[in-house]
Amino acid sequence: MKQTLIGRPQSIFVKKGGLLRAAEAIRLGIHPRDLYGMRDRGELIELSRGLFRLASLPPPEDPDLLAVAVRVPRAVVCLTSALAYHDLTTEVPHEVNIALPRSVSRPRLDHPPLRVFNFSKESFKAGVETRMTDGVVFRIYCPGKTIVDCFKFRNRIGLDVALDALKRFLARKGASTRELLEFARICRVEKVIVPYLEALQ
Repeated sequence: MKQTLIGRPQSIFVKKGGLLRAAEAIRLGIHPRDLYGMRDRGELIELSRGLFRLASLPPPEDPDLLAVAVRVPRAVVCLTSALAYHDLTTEVPHEVNIALPRSVSRPRLDHPPLRVFNFSKESFKAGVETRMTDGVVFRIYCPGKTIVDCFKFRNRIGLDVALDALKRFLARKGASTRELLEFARICRVEKVIVPYLEALQ
């Protein structure tokens, strides 16, 4: 019998919010031939290798963050990517900066391009917030932790980026220097950041 309106593969995607990894789609009963046929016909968009989204949905708010949230759920968005998300920089990241514990190996992801930073256990857990993009939860460091991380990794992202972000942060209503100092203690960069805080206040 010919299927009408929404065929079975499409209905499975709809029930799952329009987004599925290939392995999950196959486990739910979509044949690989149908899955890749839908992609080839333009019914699905492949956001990253093996991650498909219904093309009929509105464009994702941030396809790169969406892909990272699904493919690397343990990661925490950090540094320039977190600065951009929190509107604390004019820099436009060309890759997604993510933090992972030092014991975790680099994820294999063809797209989006990643820049992985390994954090100590205490630093990795501090200041994590959960946000949502297109119905998918992702993890990101709060503004204060992000600022401190930028000073921690200033030799890799640029001291100018860290200083500009600090100025923007301090200019915000309710900005907490106490919060910055607490994160600086956890990340062991108090001696680095305190002189800049004193100069800007």
